[in-house]
Amino acid sequence: MADACNGIRRGGSSCAAVVDPPRPSRARHRQTPRKVGLLSVHTTPLAQPGTGDSGGMNVAVAALARQLVARGVEVDVYTRATADDLPPTVETSDGVRVHHLHAGPLTVDKSDLASHLCAFYLALAAHPTVDDLDVVHAHYWMSGWVGRKLRARRGIPFVQTFHTLARAKNDALAPGDTPESPLRLAAEERIVADADAILAPTPEEATLLRRSYGASPSQVHVAPLGVDLDIFGPDGDRHRGRQALGGGRIVLFAGRLQPLKGPDVAVRTLAALDRHLPDDGLPTRLVIVGGPSGSGFGTVDAPRLQALAAELGVADRVAVLAPRPQAELAALYRAADAVVMPSRSESFGLVALEAQACGTPVVAADVGGLRAAVGPASGTLVSSYEADEYAAALAPFLADPAHGAAAGAAGVEHARKFSWDRAADAALDVYTTAAADTALAQTSRGA
Repeated sequence: MADACNGIRRGGSSCAAVVDPPRPSRARHRQTPRKVGLLSVHTTPLAQPGTGDSGGMNVAVAALARQLVARGVEVDVYTRATADDLPPTVETSDGVRVHHLHAGPLTVDKSDLASHLCAFYLALAAHPTVDDLDVVHAHYWMSGWVGRKLRARRGIPFVQTFHTLARAKNDALAPGDTPESPLRLAAEERIVADADAILAPTPEEATLLRRSYGASPSQVHVAPLGVDLDIFGPDGDRHRGRQALGGGRIVLFAGRLQPLKGPDVAVRTLAALDRHLPDDGLPTRLVIVGGPSGSGFGTVDAPRLQALAAELGVADRVAVLAPRPQAELAALYRAADAVVMPSRSESFGLVALEAQACGTPVVAADVGGLRAAVGPASGTLVSSYEADEYAAALAPFLADPAHGAAAGAAGVEHARKFSWDRAADAALDVYTTAAADTALAQTSRGA
């Protein structure tokens, strides 16, 4: 990516004064931001999560925006226009304004989108709402590249959330997946160097940012994501949902169909379960909810997953369903006996949290944010991608209803610790500090 819109990076030496002028107090500048801009360049929070480039980040941006508005903050979300019929601005029922900016062709592969980031920045800088922003919060590295330019040119405090980091993904590639590019690695390093603050969902990501990206301890703030407890909860007709899925024992996989998420491992796990469950005539089913996404998705799209199931002799017990609204997804969580998440990398793992909130145990890979998202009594972490090990971990929840119910109840309690209320409060506190520090620095320069 040519740095055509290159701005001034922070850092560097300065001449030492003989006598330093009095430093203005940060407290004098500490005011809650009135207007916040959220950058989501490559995907809109209005999209249905679970397919294409839409996923947990979409959920997070939408939920954060909604909670900020509820606290009296004006929120403008800036994303790329992807269709001719999109209105320039959409105001949601929650009062969030989503602006569609034209930057490059309407249809662009995600791998080529970086070449249009300068065009997005120019469209953003010219937008009439930008001058009033008190803070800009960028989501994902592409948005961060734009956010750092806005900070350099306009002096707007810049907060970053990565959602995924290239180094973490490259260290845990699935077979058939494509490594993240050197361009992204370099961009992430620049973003860390220029961000006023970085929000990390887990202590593990915060450590990675400090050790591998050179982030300062004061720059990184751990702020767990949340779950909408009004939608994802244990109350609902489980029996009816189970019957709609065919009855028997039900394992659920929810996520985009890409090697990173491991839907193929879920299919192999279903076949392996026959060796771990009693031969009582009760069928065990796998329900996959998601759409194709990401590099290498052709290796795990719906037809190939069905072909794999046929090869393993379980095709009649595998259903692949399209992504669906959150309320419908919650009903599927409640209908399942357990949720399986054999992901190679997860910055947080919202699916795990949503499932537990619905009272469903989770068996997940022992990676990244899943270590924080899965409660100690509400699921099991697996440290390999062998189907037999996932089957062994799932079997107790499927074969012993009392054990599954106890784990489900523990999951509900665990999920209650994570709410979007808390996530928004943490973000707003970081915004306030970033804005105060920027105002203090500007006052000091003026003095």
